[in-house]
Amino acid sequence: MPVIDTHTHFFPVEWVRLLQRKGPEHGATLGQDANGAVTFAYPGIRQVFATGFVDLDHRLSVMDAQGIDVHCLSLTTPMVYWTDARFGLELSQVYNDACSEACIRHPSRFAGMAVLPMQDPALALVELDRAARLPGMRGLYMGTHVNRQNLDDPAFFPIWERCESLGWPVFLHPLDPLHADRLDRYYLRNVIGFPYATAIAVASLIFGGVMDAFPRLDVVLPHAGGMFPPLTGRWDHGYDVKEEMRGCRLHPSEYLRRFHYDTIAHDEALMMNVIRQVGIDRIVMGSDYCFGIGDPEPATTVRELGALSVAEREQVLGGTAARLLRL
Repeated sequence: MPVIDTHTHFFPVEWVRLLQRKGPEHGATLGQDANGAVTFAYPGIRQVFATGFVDLDHRLSVMDAQGIDVHCLSLTTPMVYWTDARFGLELSQVYNDACSEACIRHPSRFAGMAVLPMQDPALALVELDRAARLPGMRGLYMGTHVNRQNLDDPAFFPIWERCESLGWPVFLHPLDPLHADRLDRYYLRNVIGFPYATAIAVASLIFGGVMDAFPRLDVVLPHAGGMFPPLTGRWDHGYDVKEEMRGCRLHPSEYLRRFHYDTIAHDEALMMNVIRQVGIDRIVMGSDYCFGIGDPEPATTVRELGALSVAEREQVLGGTAARLLRL
């Protein structure tokens, strides 16, 4: 069974060059840092396209050193939602083509996660159908909101329906969650804001009826599910006493097993709590490669979960991901 890292990030050279060429006319500022890496800035968004994100040979050497067979390649901030839909579509197409090409060149090492211009759901649906035909593409990657639209927006339902029919899992990743200036210091937008961004996205999928409408849709949550697992008791109580929370058929905690969760908890006890809540068969390995806030040795993290049996560790290392991705 291959060891599969489901949560890694990739900025293709072609995609970065497109941003350099056309980004400024859409309000972005491109530059270089002291190491020569391309930098991106847009109001509220900043990113550095460092070597680890861009260079596939470097990535493969890191994977080999970590004992990881497969990386799921996905975009991350700045995503493609920040600009107008037409440029968002162009960015999506270039990314998806380059991601597929990486999978063609290294079919046993990479699986591709498509990105869509969700700011225009009609264009997104067309690109989803195109991307689904590209070799190596295995699922959809989305932010936890689209320009402040929650994921239960009716305009997104055709996307959920198509992913369900394709058998494509949807991998979520936090974007700026609360738009709160109080989170600007101490890296709080990431270490506090991102776990809550995941919880907000899950709440919209549950209370907004998405999980009921699409019972075969697989959704994979980052960072061990963020604040969703710890809050289910409070959500269940709210469901009992607040009419506005009854847009779903079941108590919120009964949807825990409708989702999958990666292993980026940074704490064994917390990770084991999630496993006890959702079941070992809902857990997949992730690293957040190659951000410093991620897990630098994800396979080691899984193997050191001493309460798991050998078979359970193998399931987390790759068995469940292989099933989800149809590898």
